[in-house]
Amino acid sequence: MPRLRTSLTLSALALAGGITGTAWLSTLTAVWPGAPARYTMQHAMPAPHRAHRPARVVRAHRAPPLSMPAPVVAHDEAPAPAVAAPATLVPLATPADTSQPWYRLRGHMDGRLVMRVSTDASGHVAHASVATSSGDPVLDAHALRSVLAWRFAVPPDHPAGITGELPLRFSSAAL
Repeated sequence: MPRLRTSLTLSALALAGGITGTAWLSTLTAVWPGAPARYTMQHAMPAPHRAHRPARVVRAHRAPPLSMPAPVVAHDEAPAPAVAAPATLVPLATPADTSQPWYRLRGHMDGRLVMRVSTDASGHVAHASVATSSGDPVLDAHALRSVLAWRFAVPPDHPAGITGELPLRFSSAAL
């Protein structure tokens, strides 16, 4: 209990000192004239003059080939079903893999790889594998563990889930 009382007292004292110091500094800057003129723009500089040419419009015109006859469609034939465009993998939730401490991944966090991912109807990963390796087995295993916990958006026209390739880039420069 005395430790709590001591740290509470010191915290309150530091807060009071901070408030007092801020108030004192505010009184010093109230009469500050501002930055010197060389650092402020007195007048807007005009944009440099460039000669503009009118935009050139290019129209693609393709004439039908002369040697190809028009396709003949019978009236009782049903039109071919439209093929749905492949859905792309859009991550909704990307929790980090915390099963391994970061110090074990040191030196293994730079690389690019491609994962093959299959999801179920709710967007949870049903199966994932490494399609193109980064060349670092530790990084590949970390990426696989991470992606298995992710959740993806599933379009309404794919009720069974989606399958696709997911490119990943790891860089330790941001850490």
